[in-house]
Amino acid sequence: MIDTAMLMAAGLGKRMRPLTATRPKPLVKVAGKPLMDHALDRLEAGGIRKVVVNVHYLADTVEAHLRARKGDVEYLISDERGRLLETGGGLMKARPLLGDQPFLCANSDNLWIDGPQETLGAMQAIWDPARMDALLLLVPLARANCHGGPGDFHMDATGRLTRRKPAHVAPFVFTGVQIMSPALLADPPSDVFSTNIFWNRAMEAGRLYGVSHQGLWFDVGTPRAIPIVEAMLGHG
Repeated sequence: MIDTAMLMAAGLGKRMRPLTATRPKPLVKVAGKPLMDHALDRLEAGGIRKVVVNVHYLADTVEAHLRARKGDVEYLISDERGRLLETGGGLMKARPLLGDQPFLCANSDNLWIDGPQETLGAMQAIWDPARMDALLLLVPLARANCHGGPGDFHMDATGRLTRRKPAHVAPFVFTGVQIMSPALLADPPSDVFSTNIFWNRAMEAGRLYGVSHQGLWFDVGTPRAIPIVEAMLGHG
């Protein structure tokens, strides 16, 4: 059972302006509660008992919000106030807090609803550290609500992933949720870099895998996405 997760919450939230003029994006409310609480509630329900949260923009408000949450989960702060490190750099900075076992990682601005199975439990059932360095939760492009991109990955019958080619469309979108091996967090190219570096290494080794999400997923990246998400959730 994976009991540790990282929540990526350090971004500037530029696409969510003007709502992020006075609050960090993870605390923008959707369907009655902050975005990050949607993710944290799912992590807690999935058995996570330690969450590392990276902070940068309006970091004090994120920390205060975490202190006010009730429950048995331990929250640890990976402080990026001095410099925003992007996703890969953020993972490297948080590496000492994450421990030596596989961990979940989730973005704070994507909202997912379980399908027939509890999503994180289904991912853990598939996770195989002997074959995988990372297992990405993907959603079919046709069901990527509020997402305007051309897709991210192709997935073969075994679940192994390859990237979309330039000027082409791919059938799956990354949801922002993944299981990672801590062994993948090594040899950073610089202090500031994208998680794509880690994925590329895993892909070259044939160790980047995916699983298709069976529930709902929303890319809550802009203010105009919020009423769409709320309307869909309101209709069940």
